[in-house]
Amino acid sequence: MAKGNKMGVILGGLLLAILMASMDNTIVATAIGTIVGDLGGFDKLMWVTSAYLVAEMAGMPIFGKLSDMYGRKRFFVFGLIVFMIGSALCGTADTIIQLSIYRAIQGIGGGALMPIAFTIMFDVVPADKRGKMGGLFGAVFGLSSIFGPLLGAYLTDYINWHWIFYINLPLGLIAFVMIAFFYKESVEHSRQKIDYLGAFTLVASIVCLMFALELGGKQYAWNSGVIIGLFAAFAVLIMGFVFIERRAEEPIITFGMFKNRLYTTSNIMGMFAGASFITASIYIPIFIQGVLGGSATNSGLVLLPMMLGSVVTAAGGGFLITKFKYRSIMIPTLALLVIGIALLTTLTTGSSRFMVTLFMILVGLGIGASFSVLSNAAIHGFSARQRGSASSTLNFMRSLGMTLGITVFGIIQSHVFANKLASMFGGGGGQMPEGVDLSDPRKILTPETRGQIPAQILDTITEALSSSIVQTFAWAIIPSVIALIAAFAMSKEKFDPAAEMAEYSASH
Repeated sequence: MAKGNKMGVILGGLLLAILMASMDNTIVATAIGTIVGDLGGFDKLMWVTSAYLVAEMAGMPIFGKLSDMYGRKRFFVFGLIVFMIGSALCGTADTIIQLSIYRAIQGIGGGALMPIAFTIMFDVVPADKRGKMGGLFGAVFGLSSIFGPLLGAYLTDYINWHWIFYINLPLGLIAFVMIAFFYKESVEHSRQKIDYLGAFTLVASIVCLMFALELGGKQYAWNSGVIIGLFAAFAVLIMGFVFIERRAEEPIITFGMFKNRLYTTSNIMGMFAGASFITASIYIPIFIQGVLGGSATNSGLVLLPMMLGSVVTAAGGGFLITKFKYRSIMIPTLALLVIGIALLTTLTTGSSRFMVTLFMILVGLGIGASFSVLSNAAIHGFSARQRGSASSTLNFMRSLGMTLGITVFGIIQSHVFANKLASMFGGGGGQMPEGVDLSDPRKILTPETRGQIPAQILDTITEALSSSIVQTFAWAIIPSVIALIAAFAMSKEKFDPAAEMAEYSASH
């Protein structure tokens, strides 16, 4: 157990690492319009975000299990180093494909950082203080979503978008020093067999699924041999993964843990709420830039109220878990998420910034508690030896929801947008001026090129973009409703500091 000043230093390092890794998604989301405007490749836009999430998601259960087996510190430090290397490479990217590959490297590091940081916190913090610390750690997710858009917008508008990645280097170095030199593990970890085959089938299945969803309907027809083959490979690999895990001595994901109702519902909520939230986070900045004609700074500022809302319920949820059942906190907050996403479907090209801001506050209030409350609910009742797996699986499911949300809802948005453009301009709705390619929608995301398009034509394009984003929000209501239903299905446990203290003292 860490004591005195060392405890503060360790927690500071963990919080900084979580801030850095979670901020990465929001900082990129704010600057994505400018990045695509500079590098091109609008059709590959979603890979900039999904490549990070796929790699992060695949690594989470693996690193979580390895941390249970061999210790938290070595894999946390490894994650920091890989994340910083990936960040440095991202800053040097010259094409959207390069950037996506480097983002995947970043994601591998993030896959170690996120779950292990929470597990270290559970290891070093006494149970009677864990609720407050869980709220603080959850609030960092919200704070990252505040600083991410603002910092990303500032760097993009006034310096260069490359610096949204370089900024991770000094933050990472500080976190590295705080953990590497001050965190001393006190829990014994036994050497166990590594489930290499399970890890391979998990990663391969995720990659096949994401490539099938990303390439289908674009480079290849949905009924083409390539896409069908990718889906078939995913099905075979995921079934193989389940088969292997059920027989492995030390599985990457322990399916027996899902017999715990609280654990299962927590994972369902994390997955589906994450899908709705990431959709709002991605498409609100694009709506502001592409439809309302704002700059990256303005779109970042519009996200600010949503993230403040998430901080309120993330911190509040952590404090309330000692007073109320987990489900009593999750039901009302997820109801707000459903309402907020539903209200986003009412946006039009004439919507005011005030209305967008109000809707985003509701979304933020709705998602915040899932960051802190679910992190505690997911490990409730598990021994210290299982917490790494429990925490990493929750983060895995949340990232899976976000990754599938980005990909599936990205397909919906691009399909609706392309169809509306085809009907508007293919049917004689107008002609684009020379030098402006309608097939490259990224043009309307940059103020310079917007000025080259006649007002009437620009209005037609922005109407198509607005409609496509609103329809995407309508589909995003579905996972938010599923998350709310799961909250009603939660068992009625409440965080018990006394029982946790007894278990904590026994393991230390």
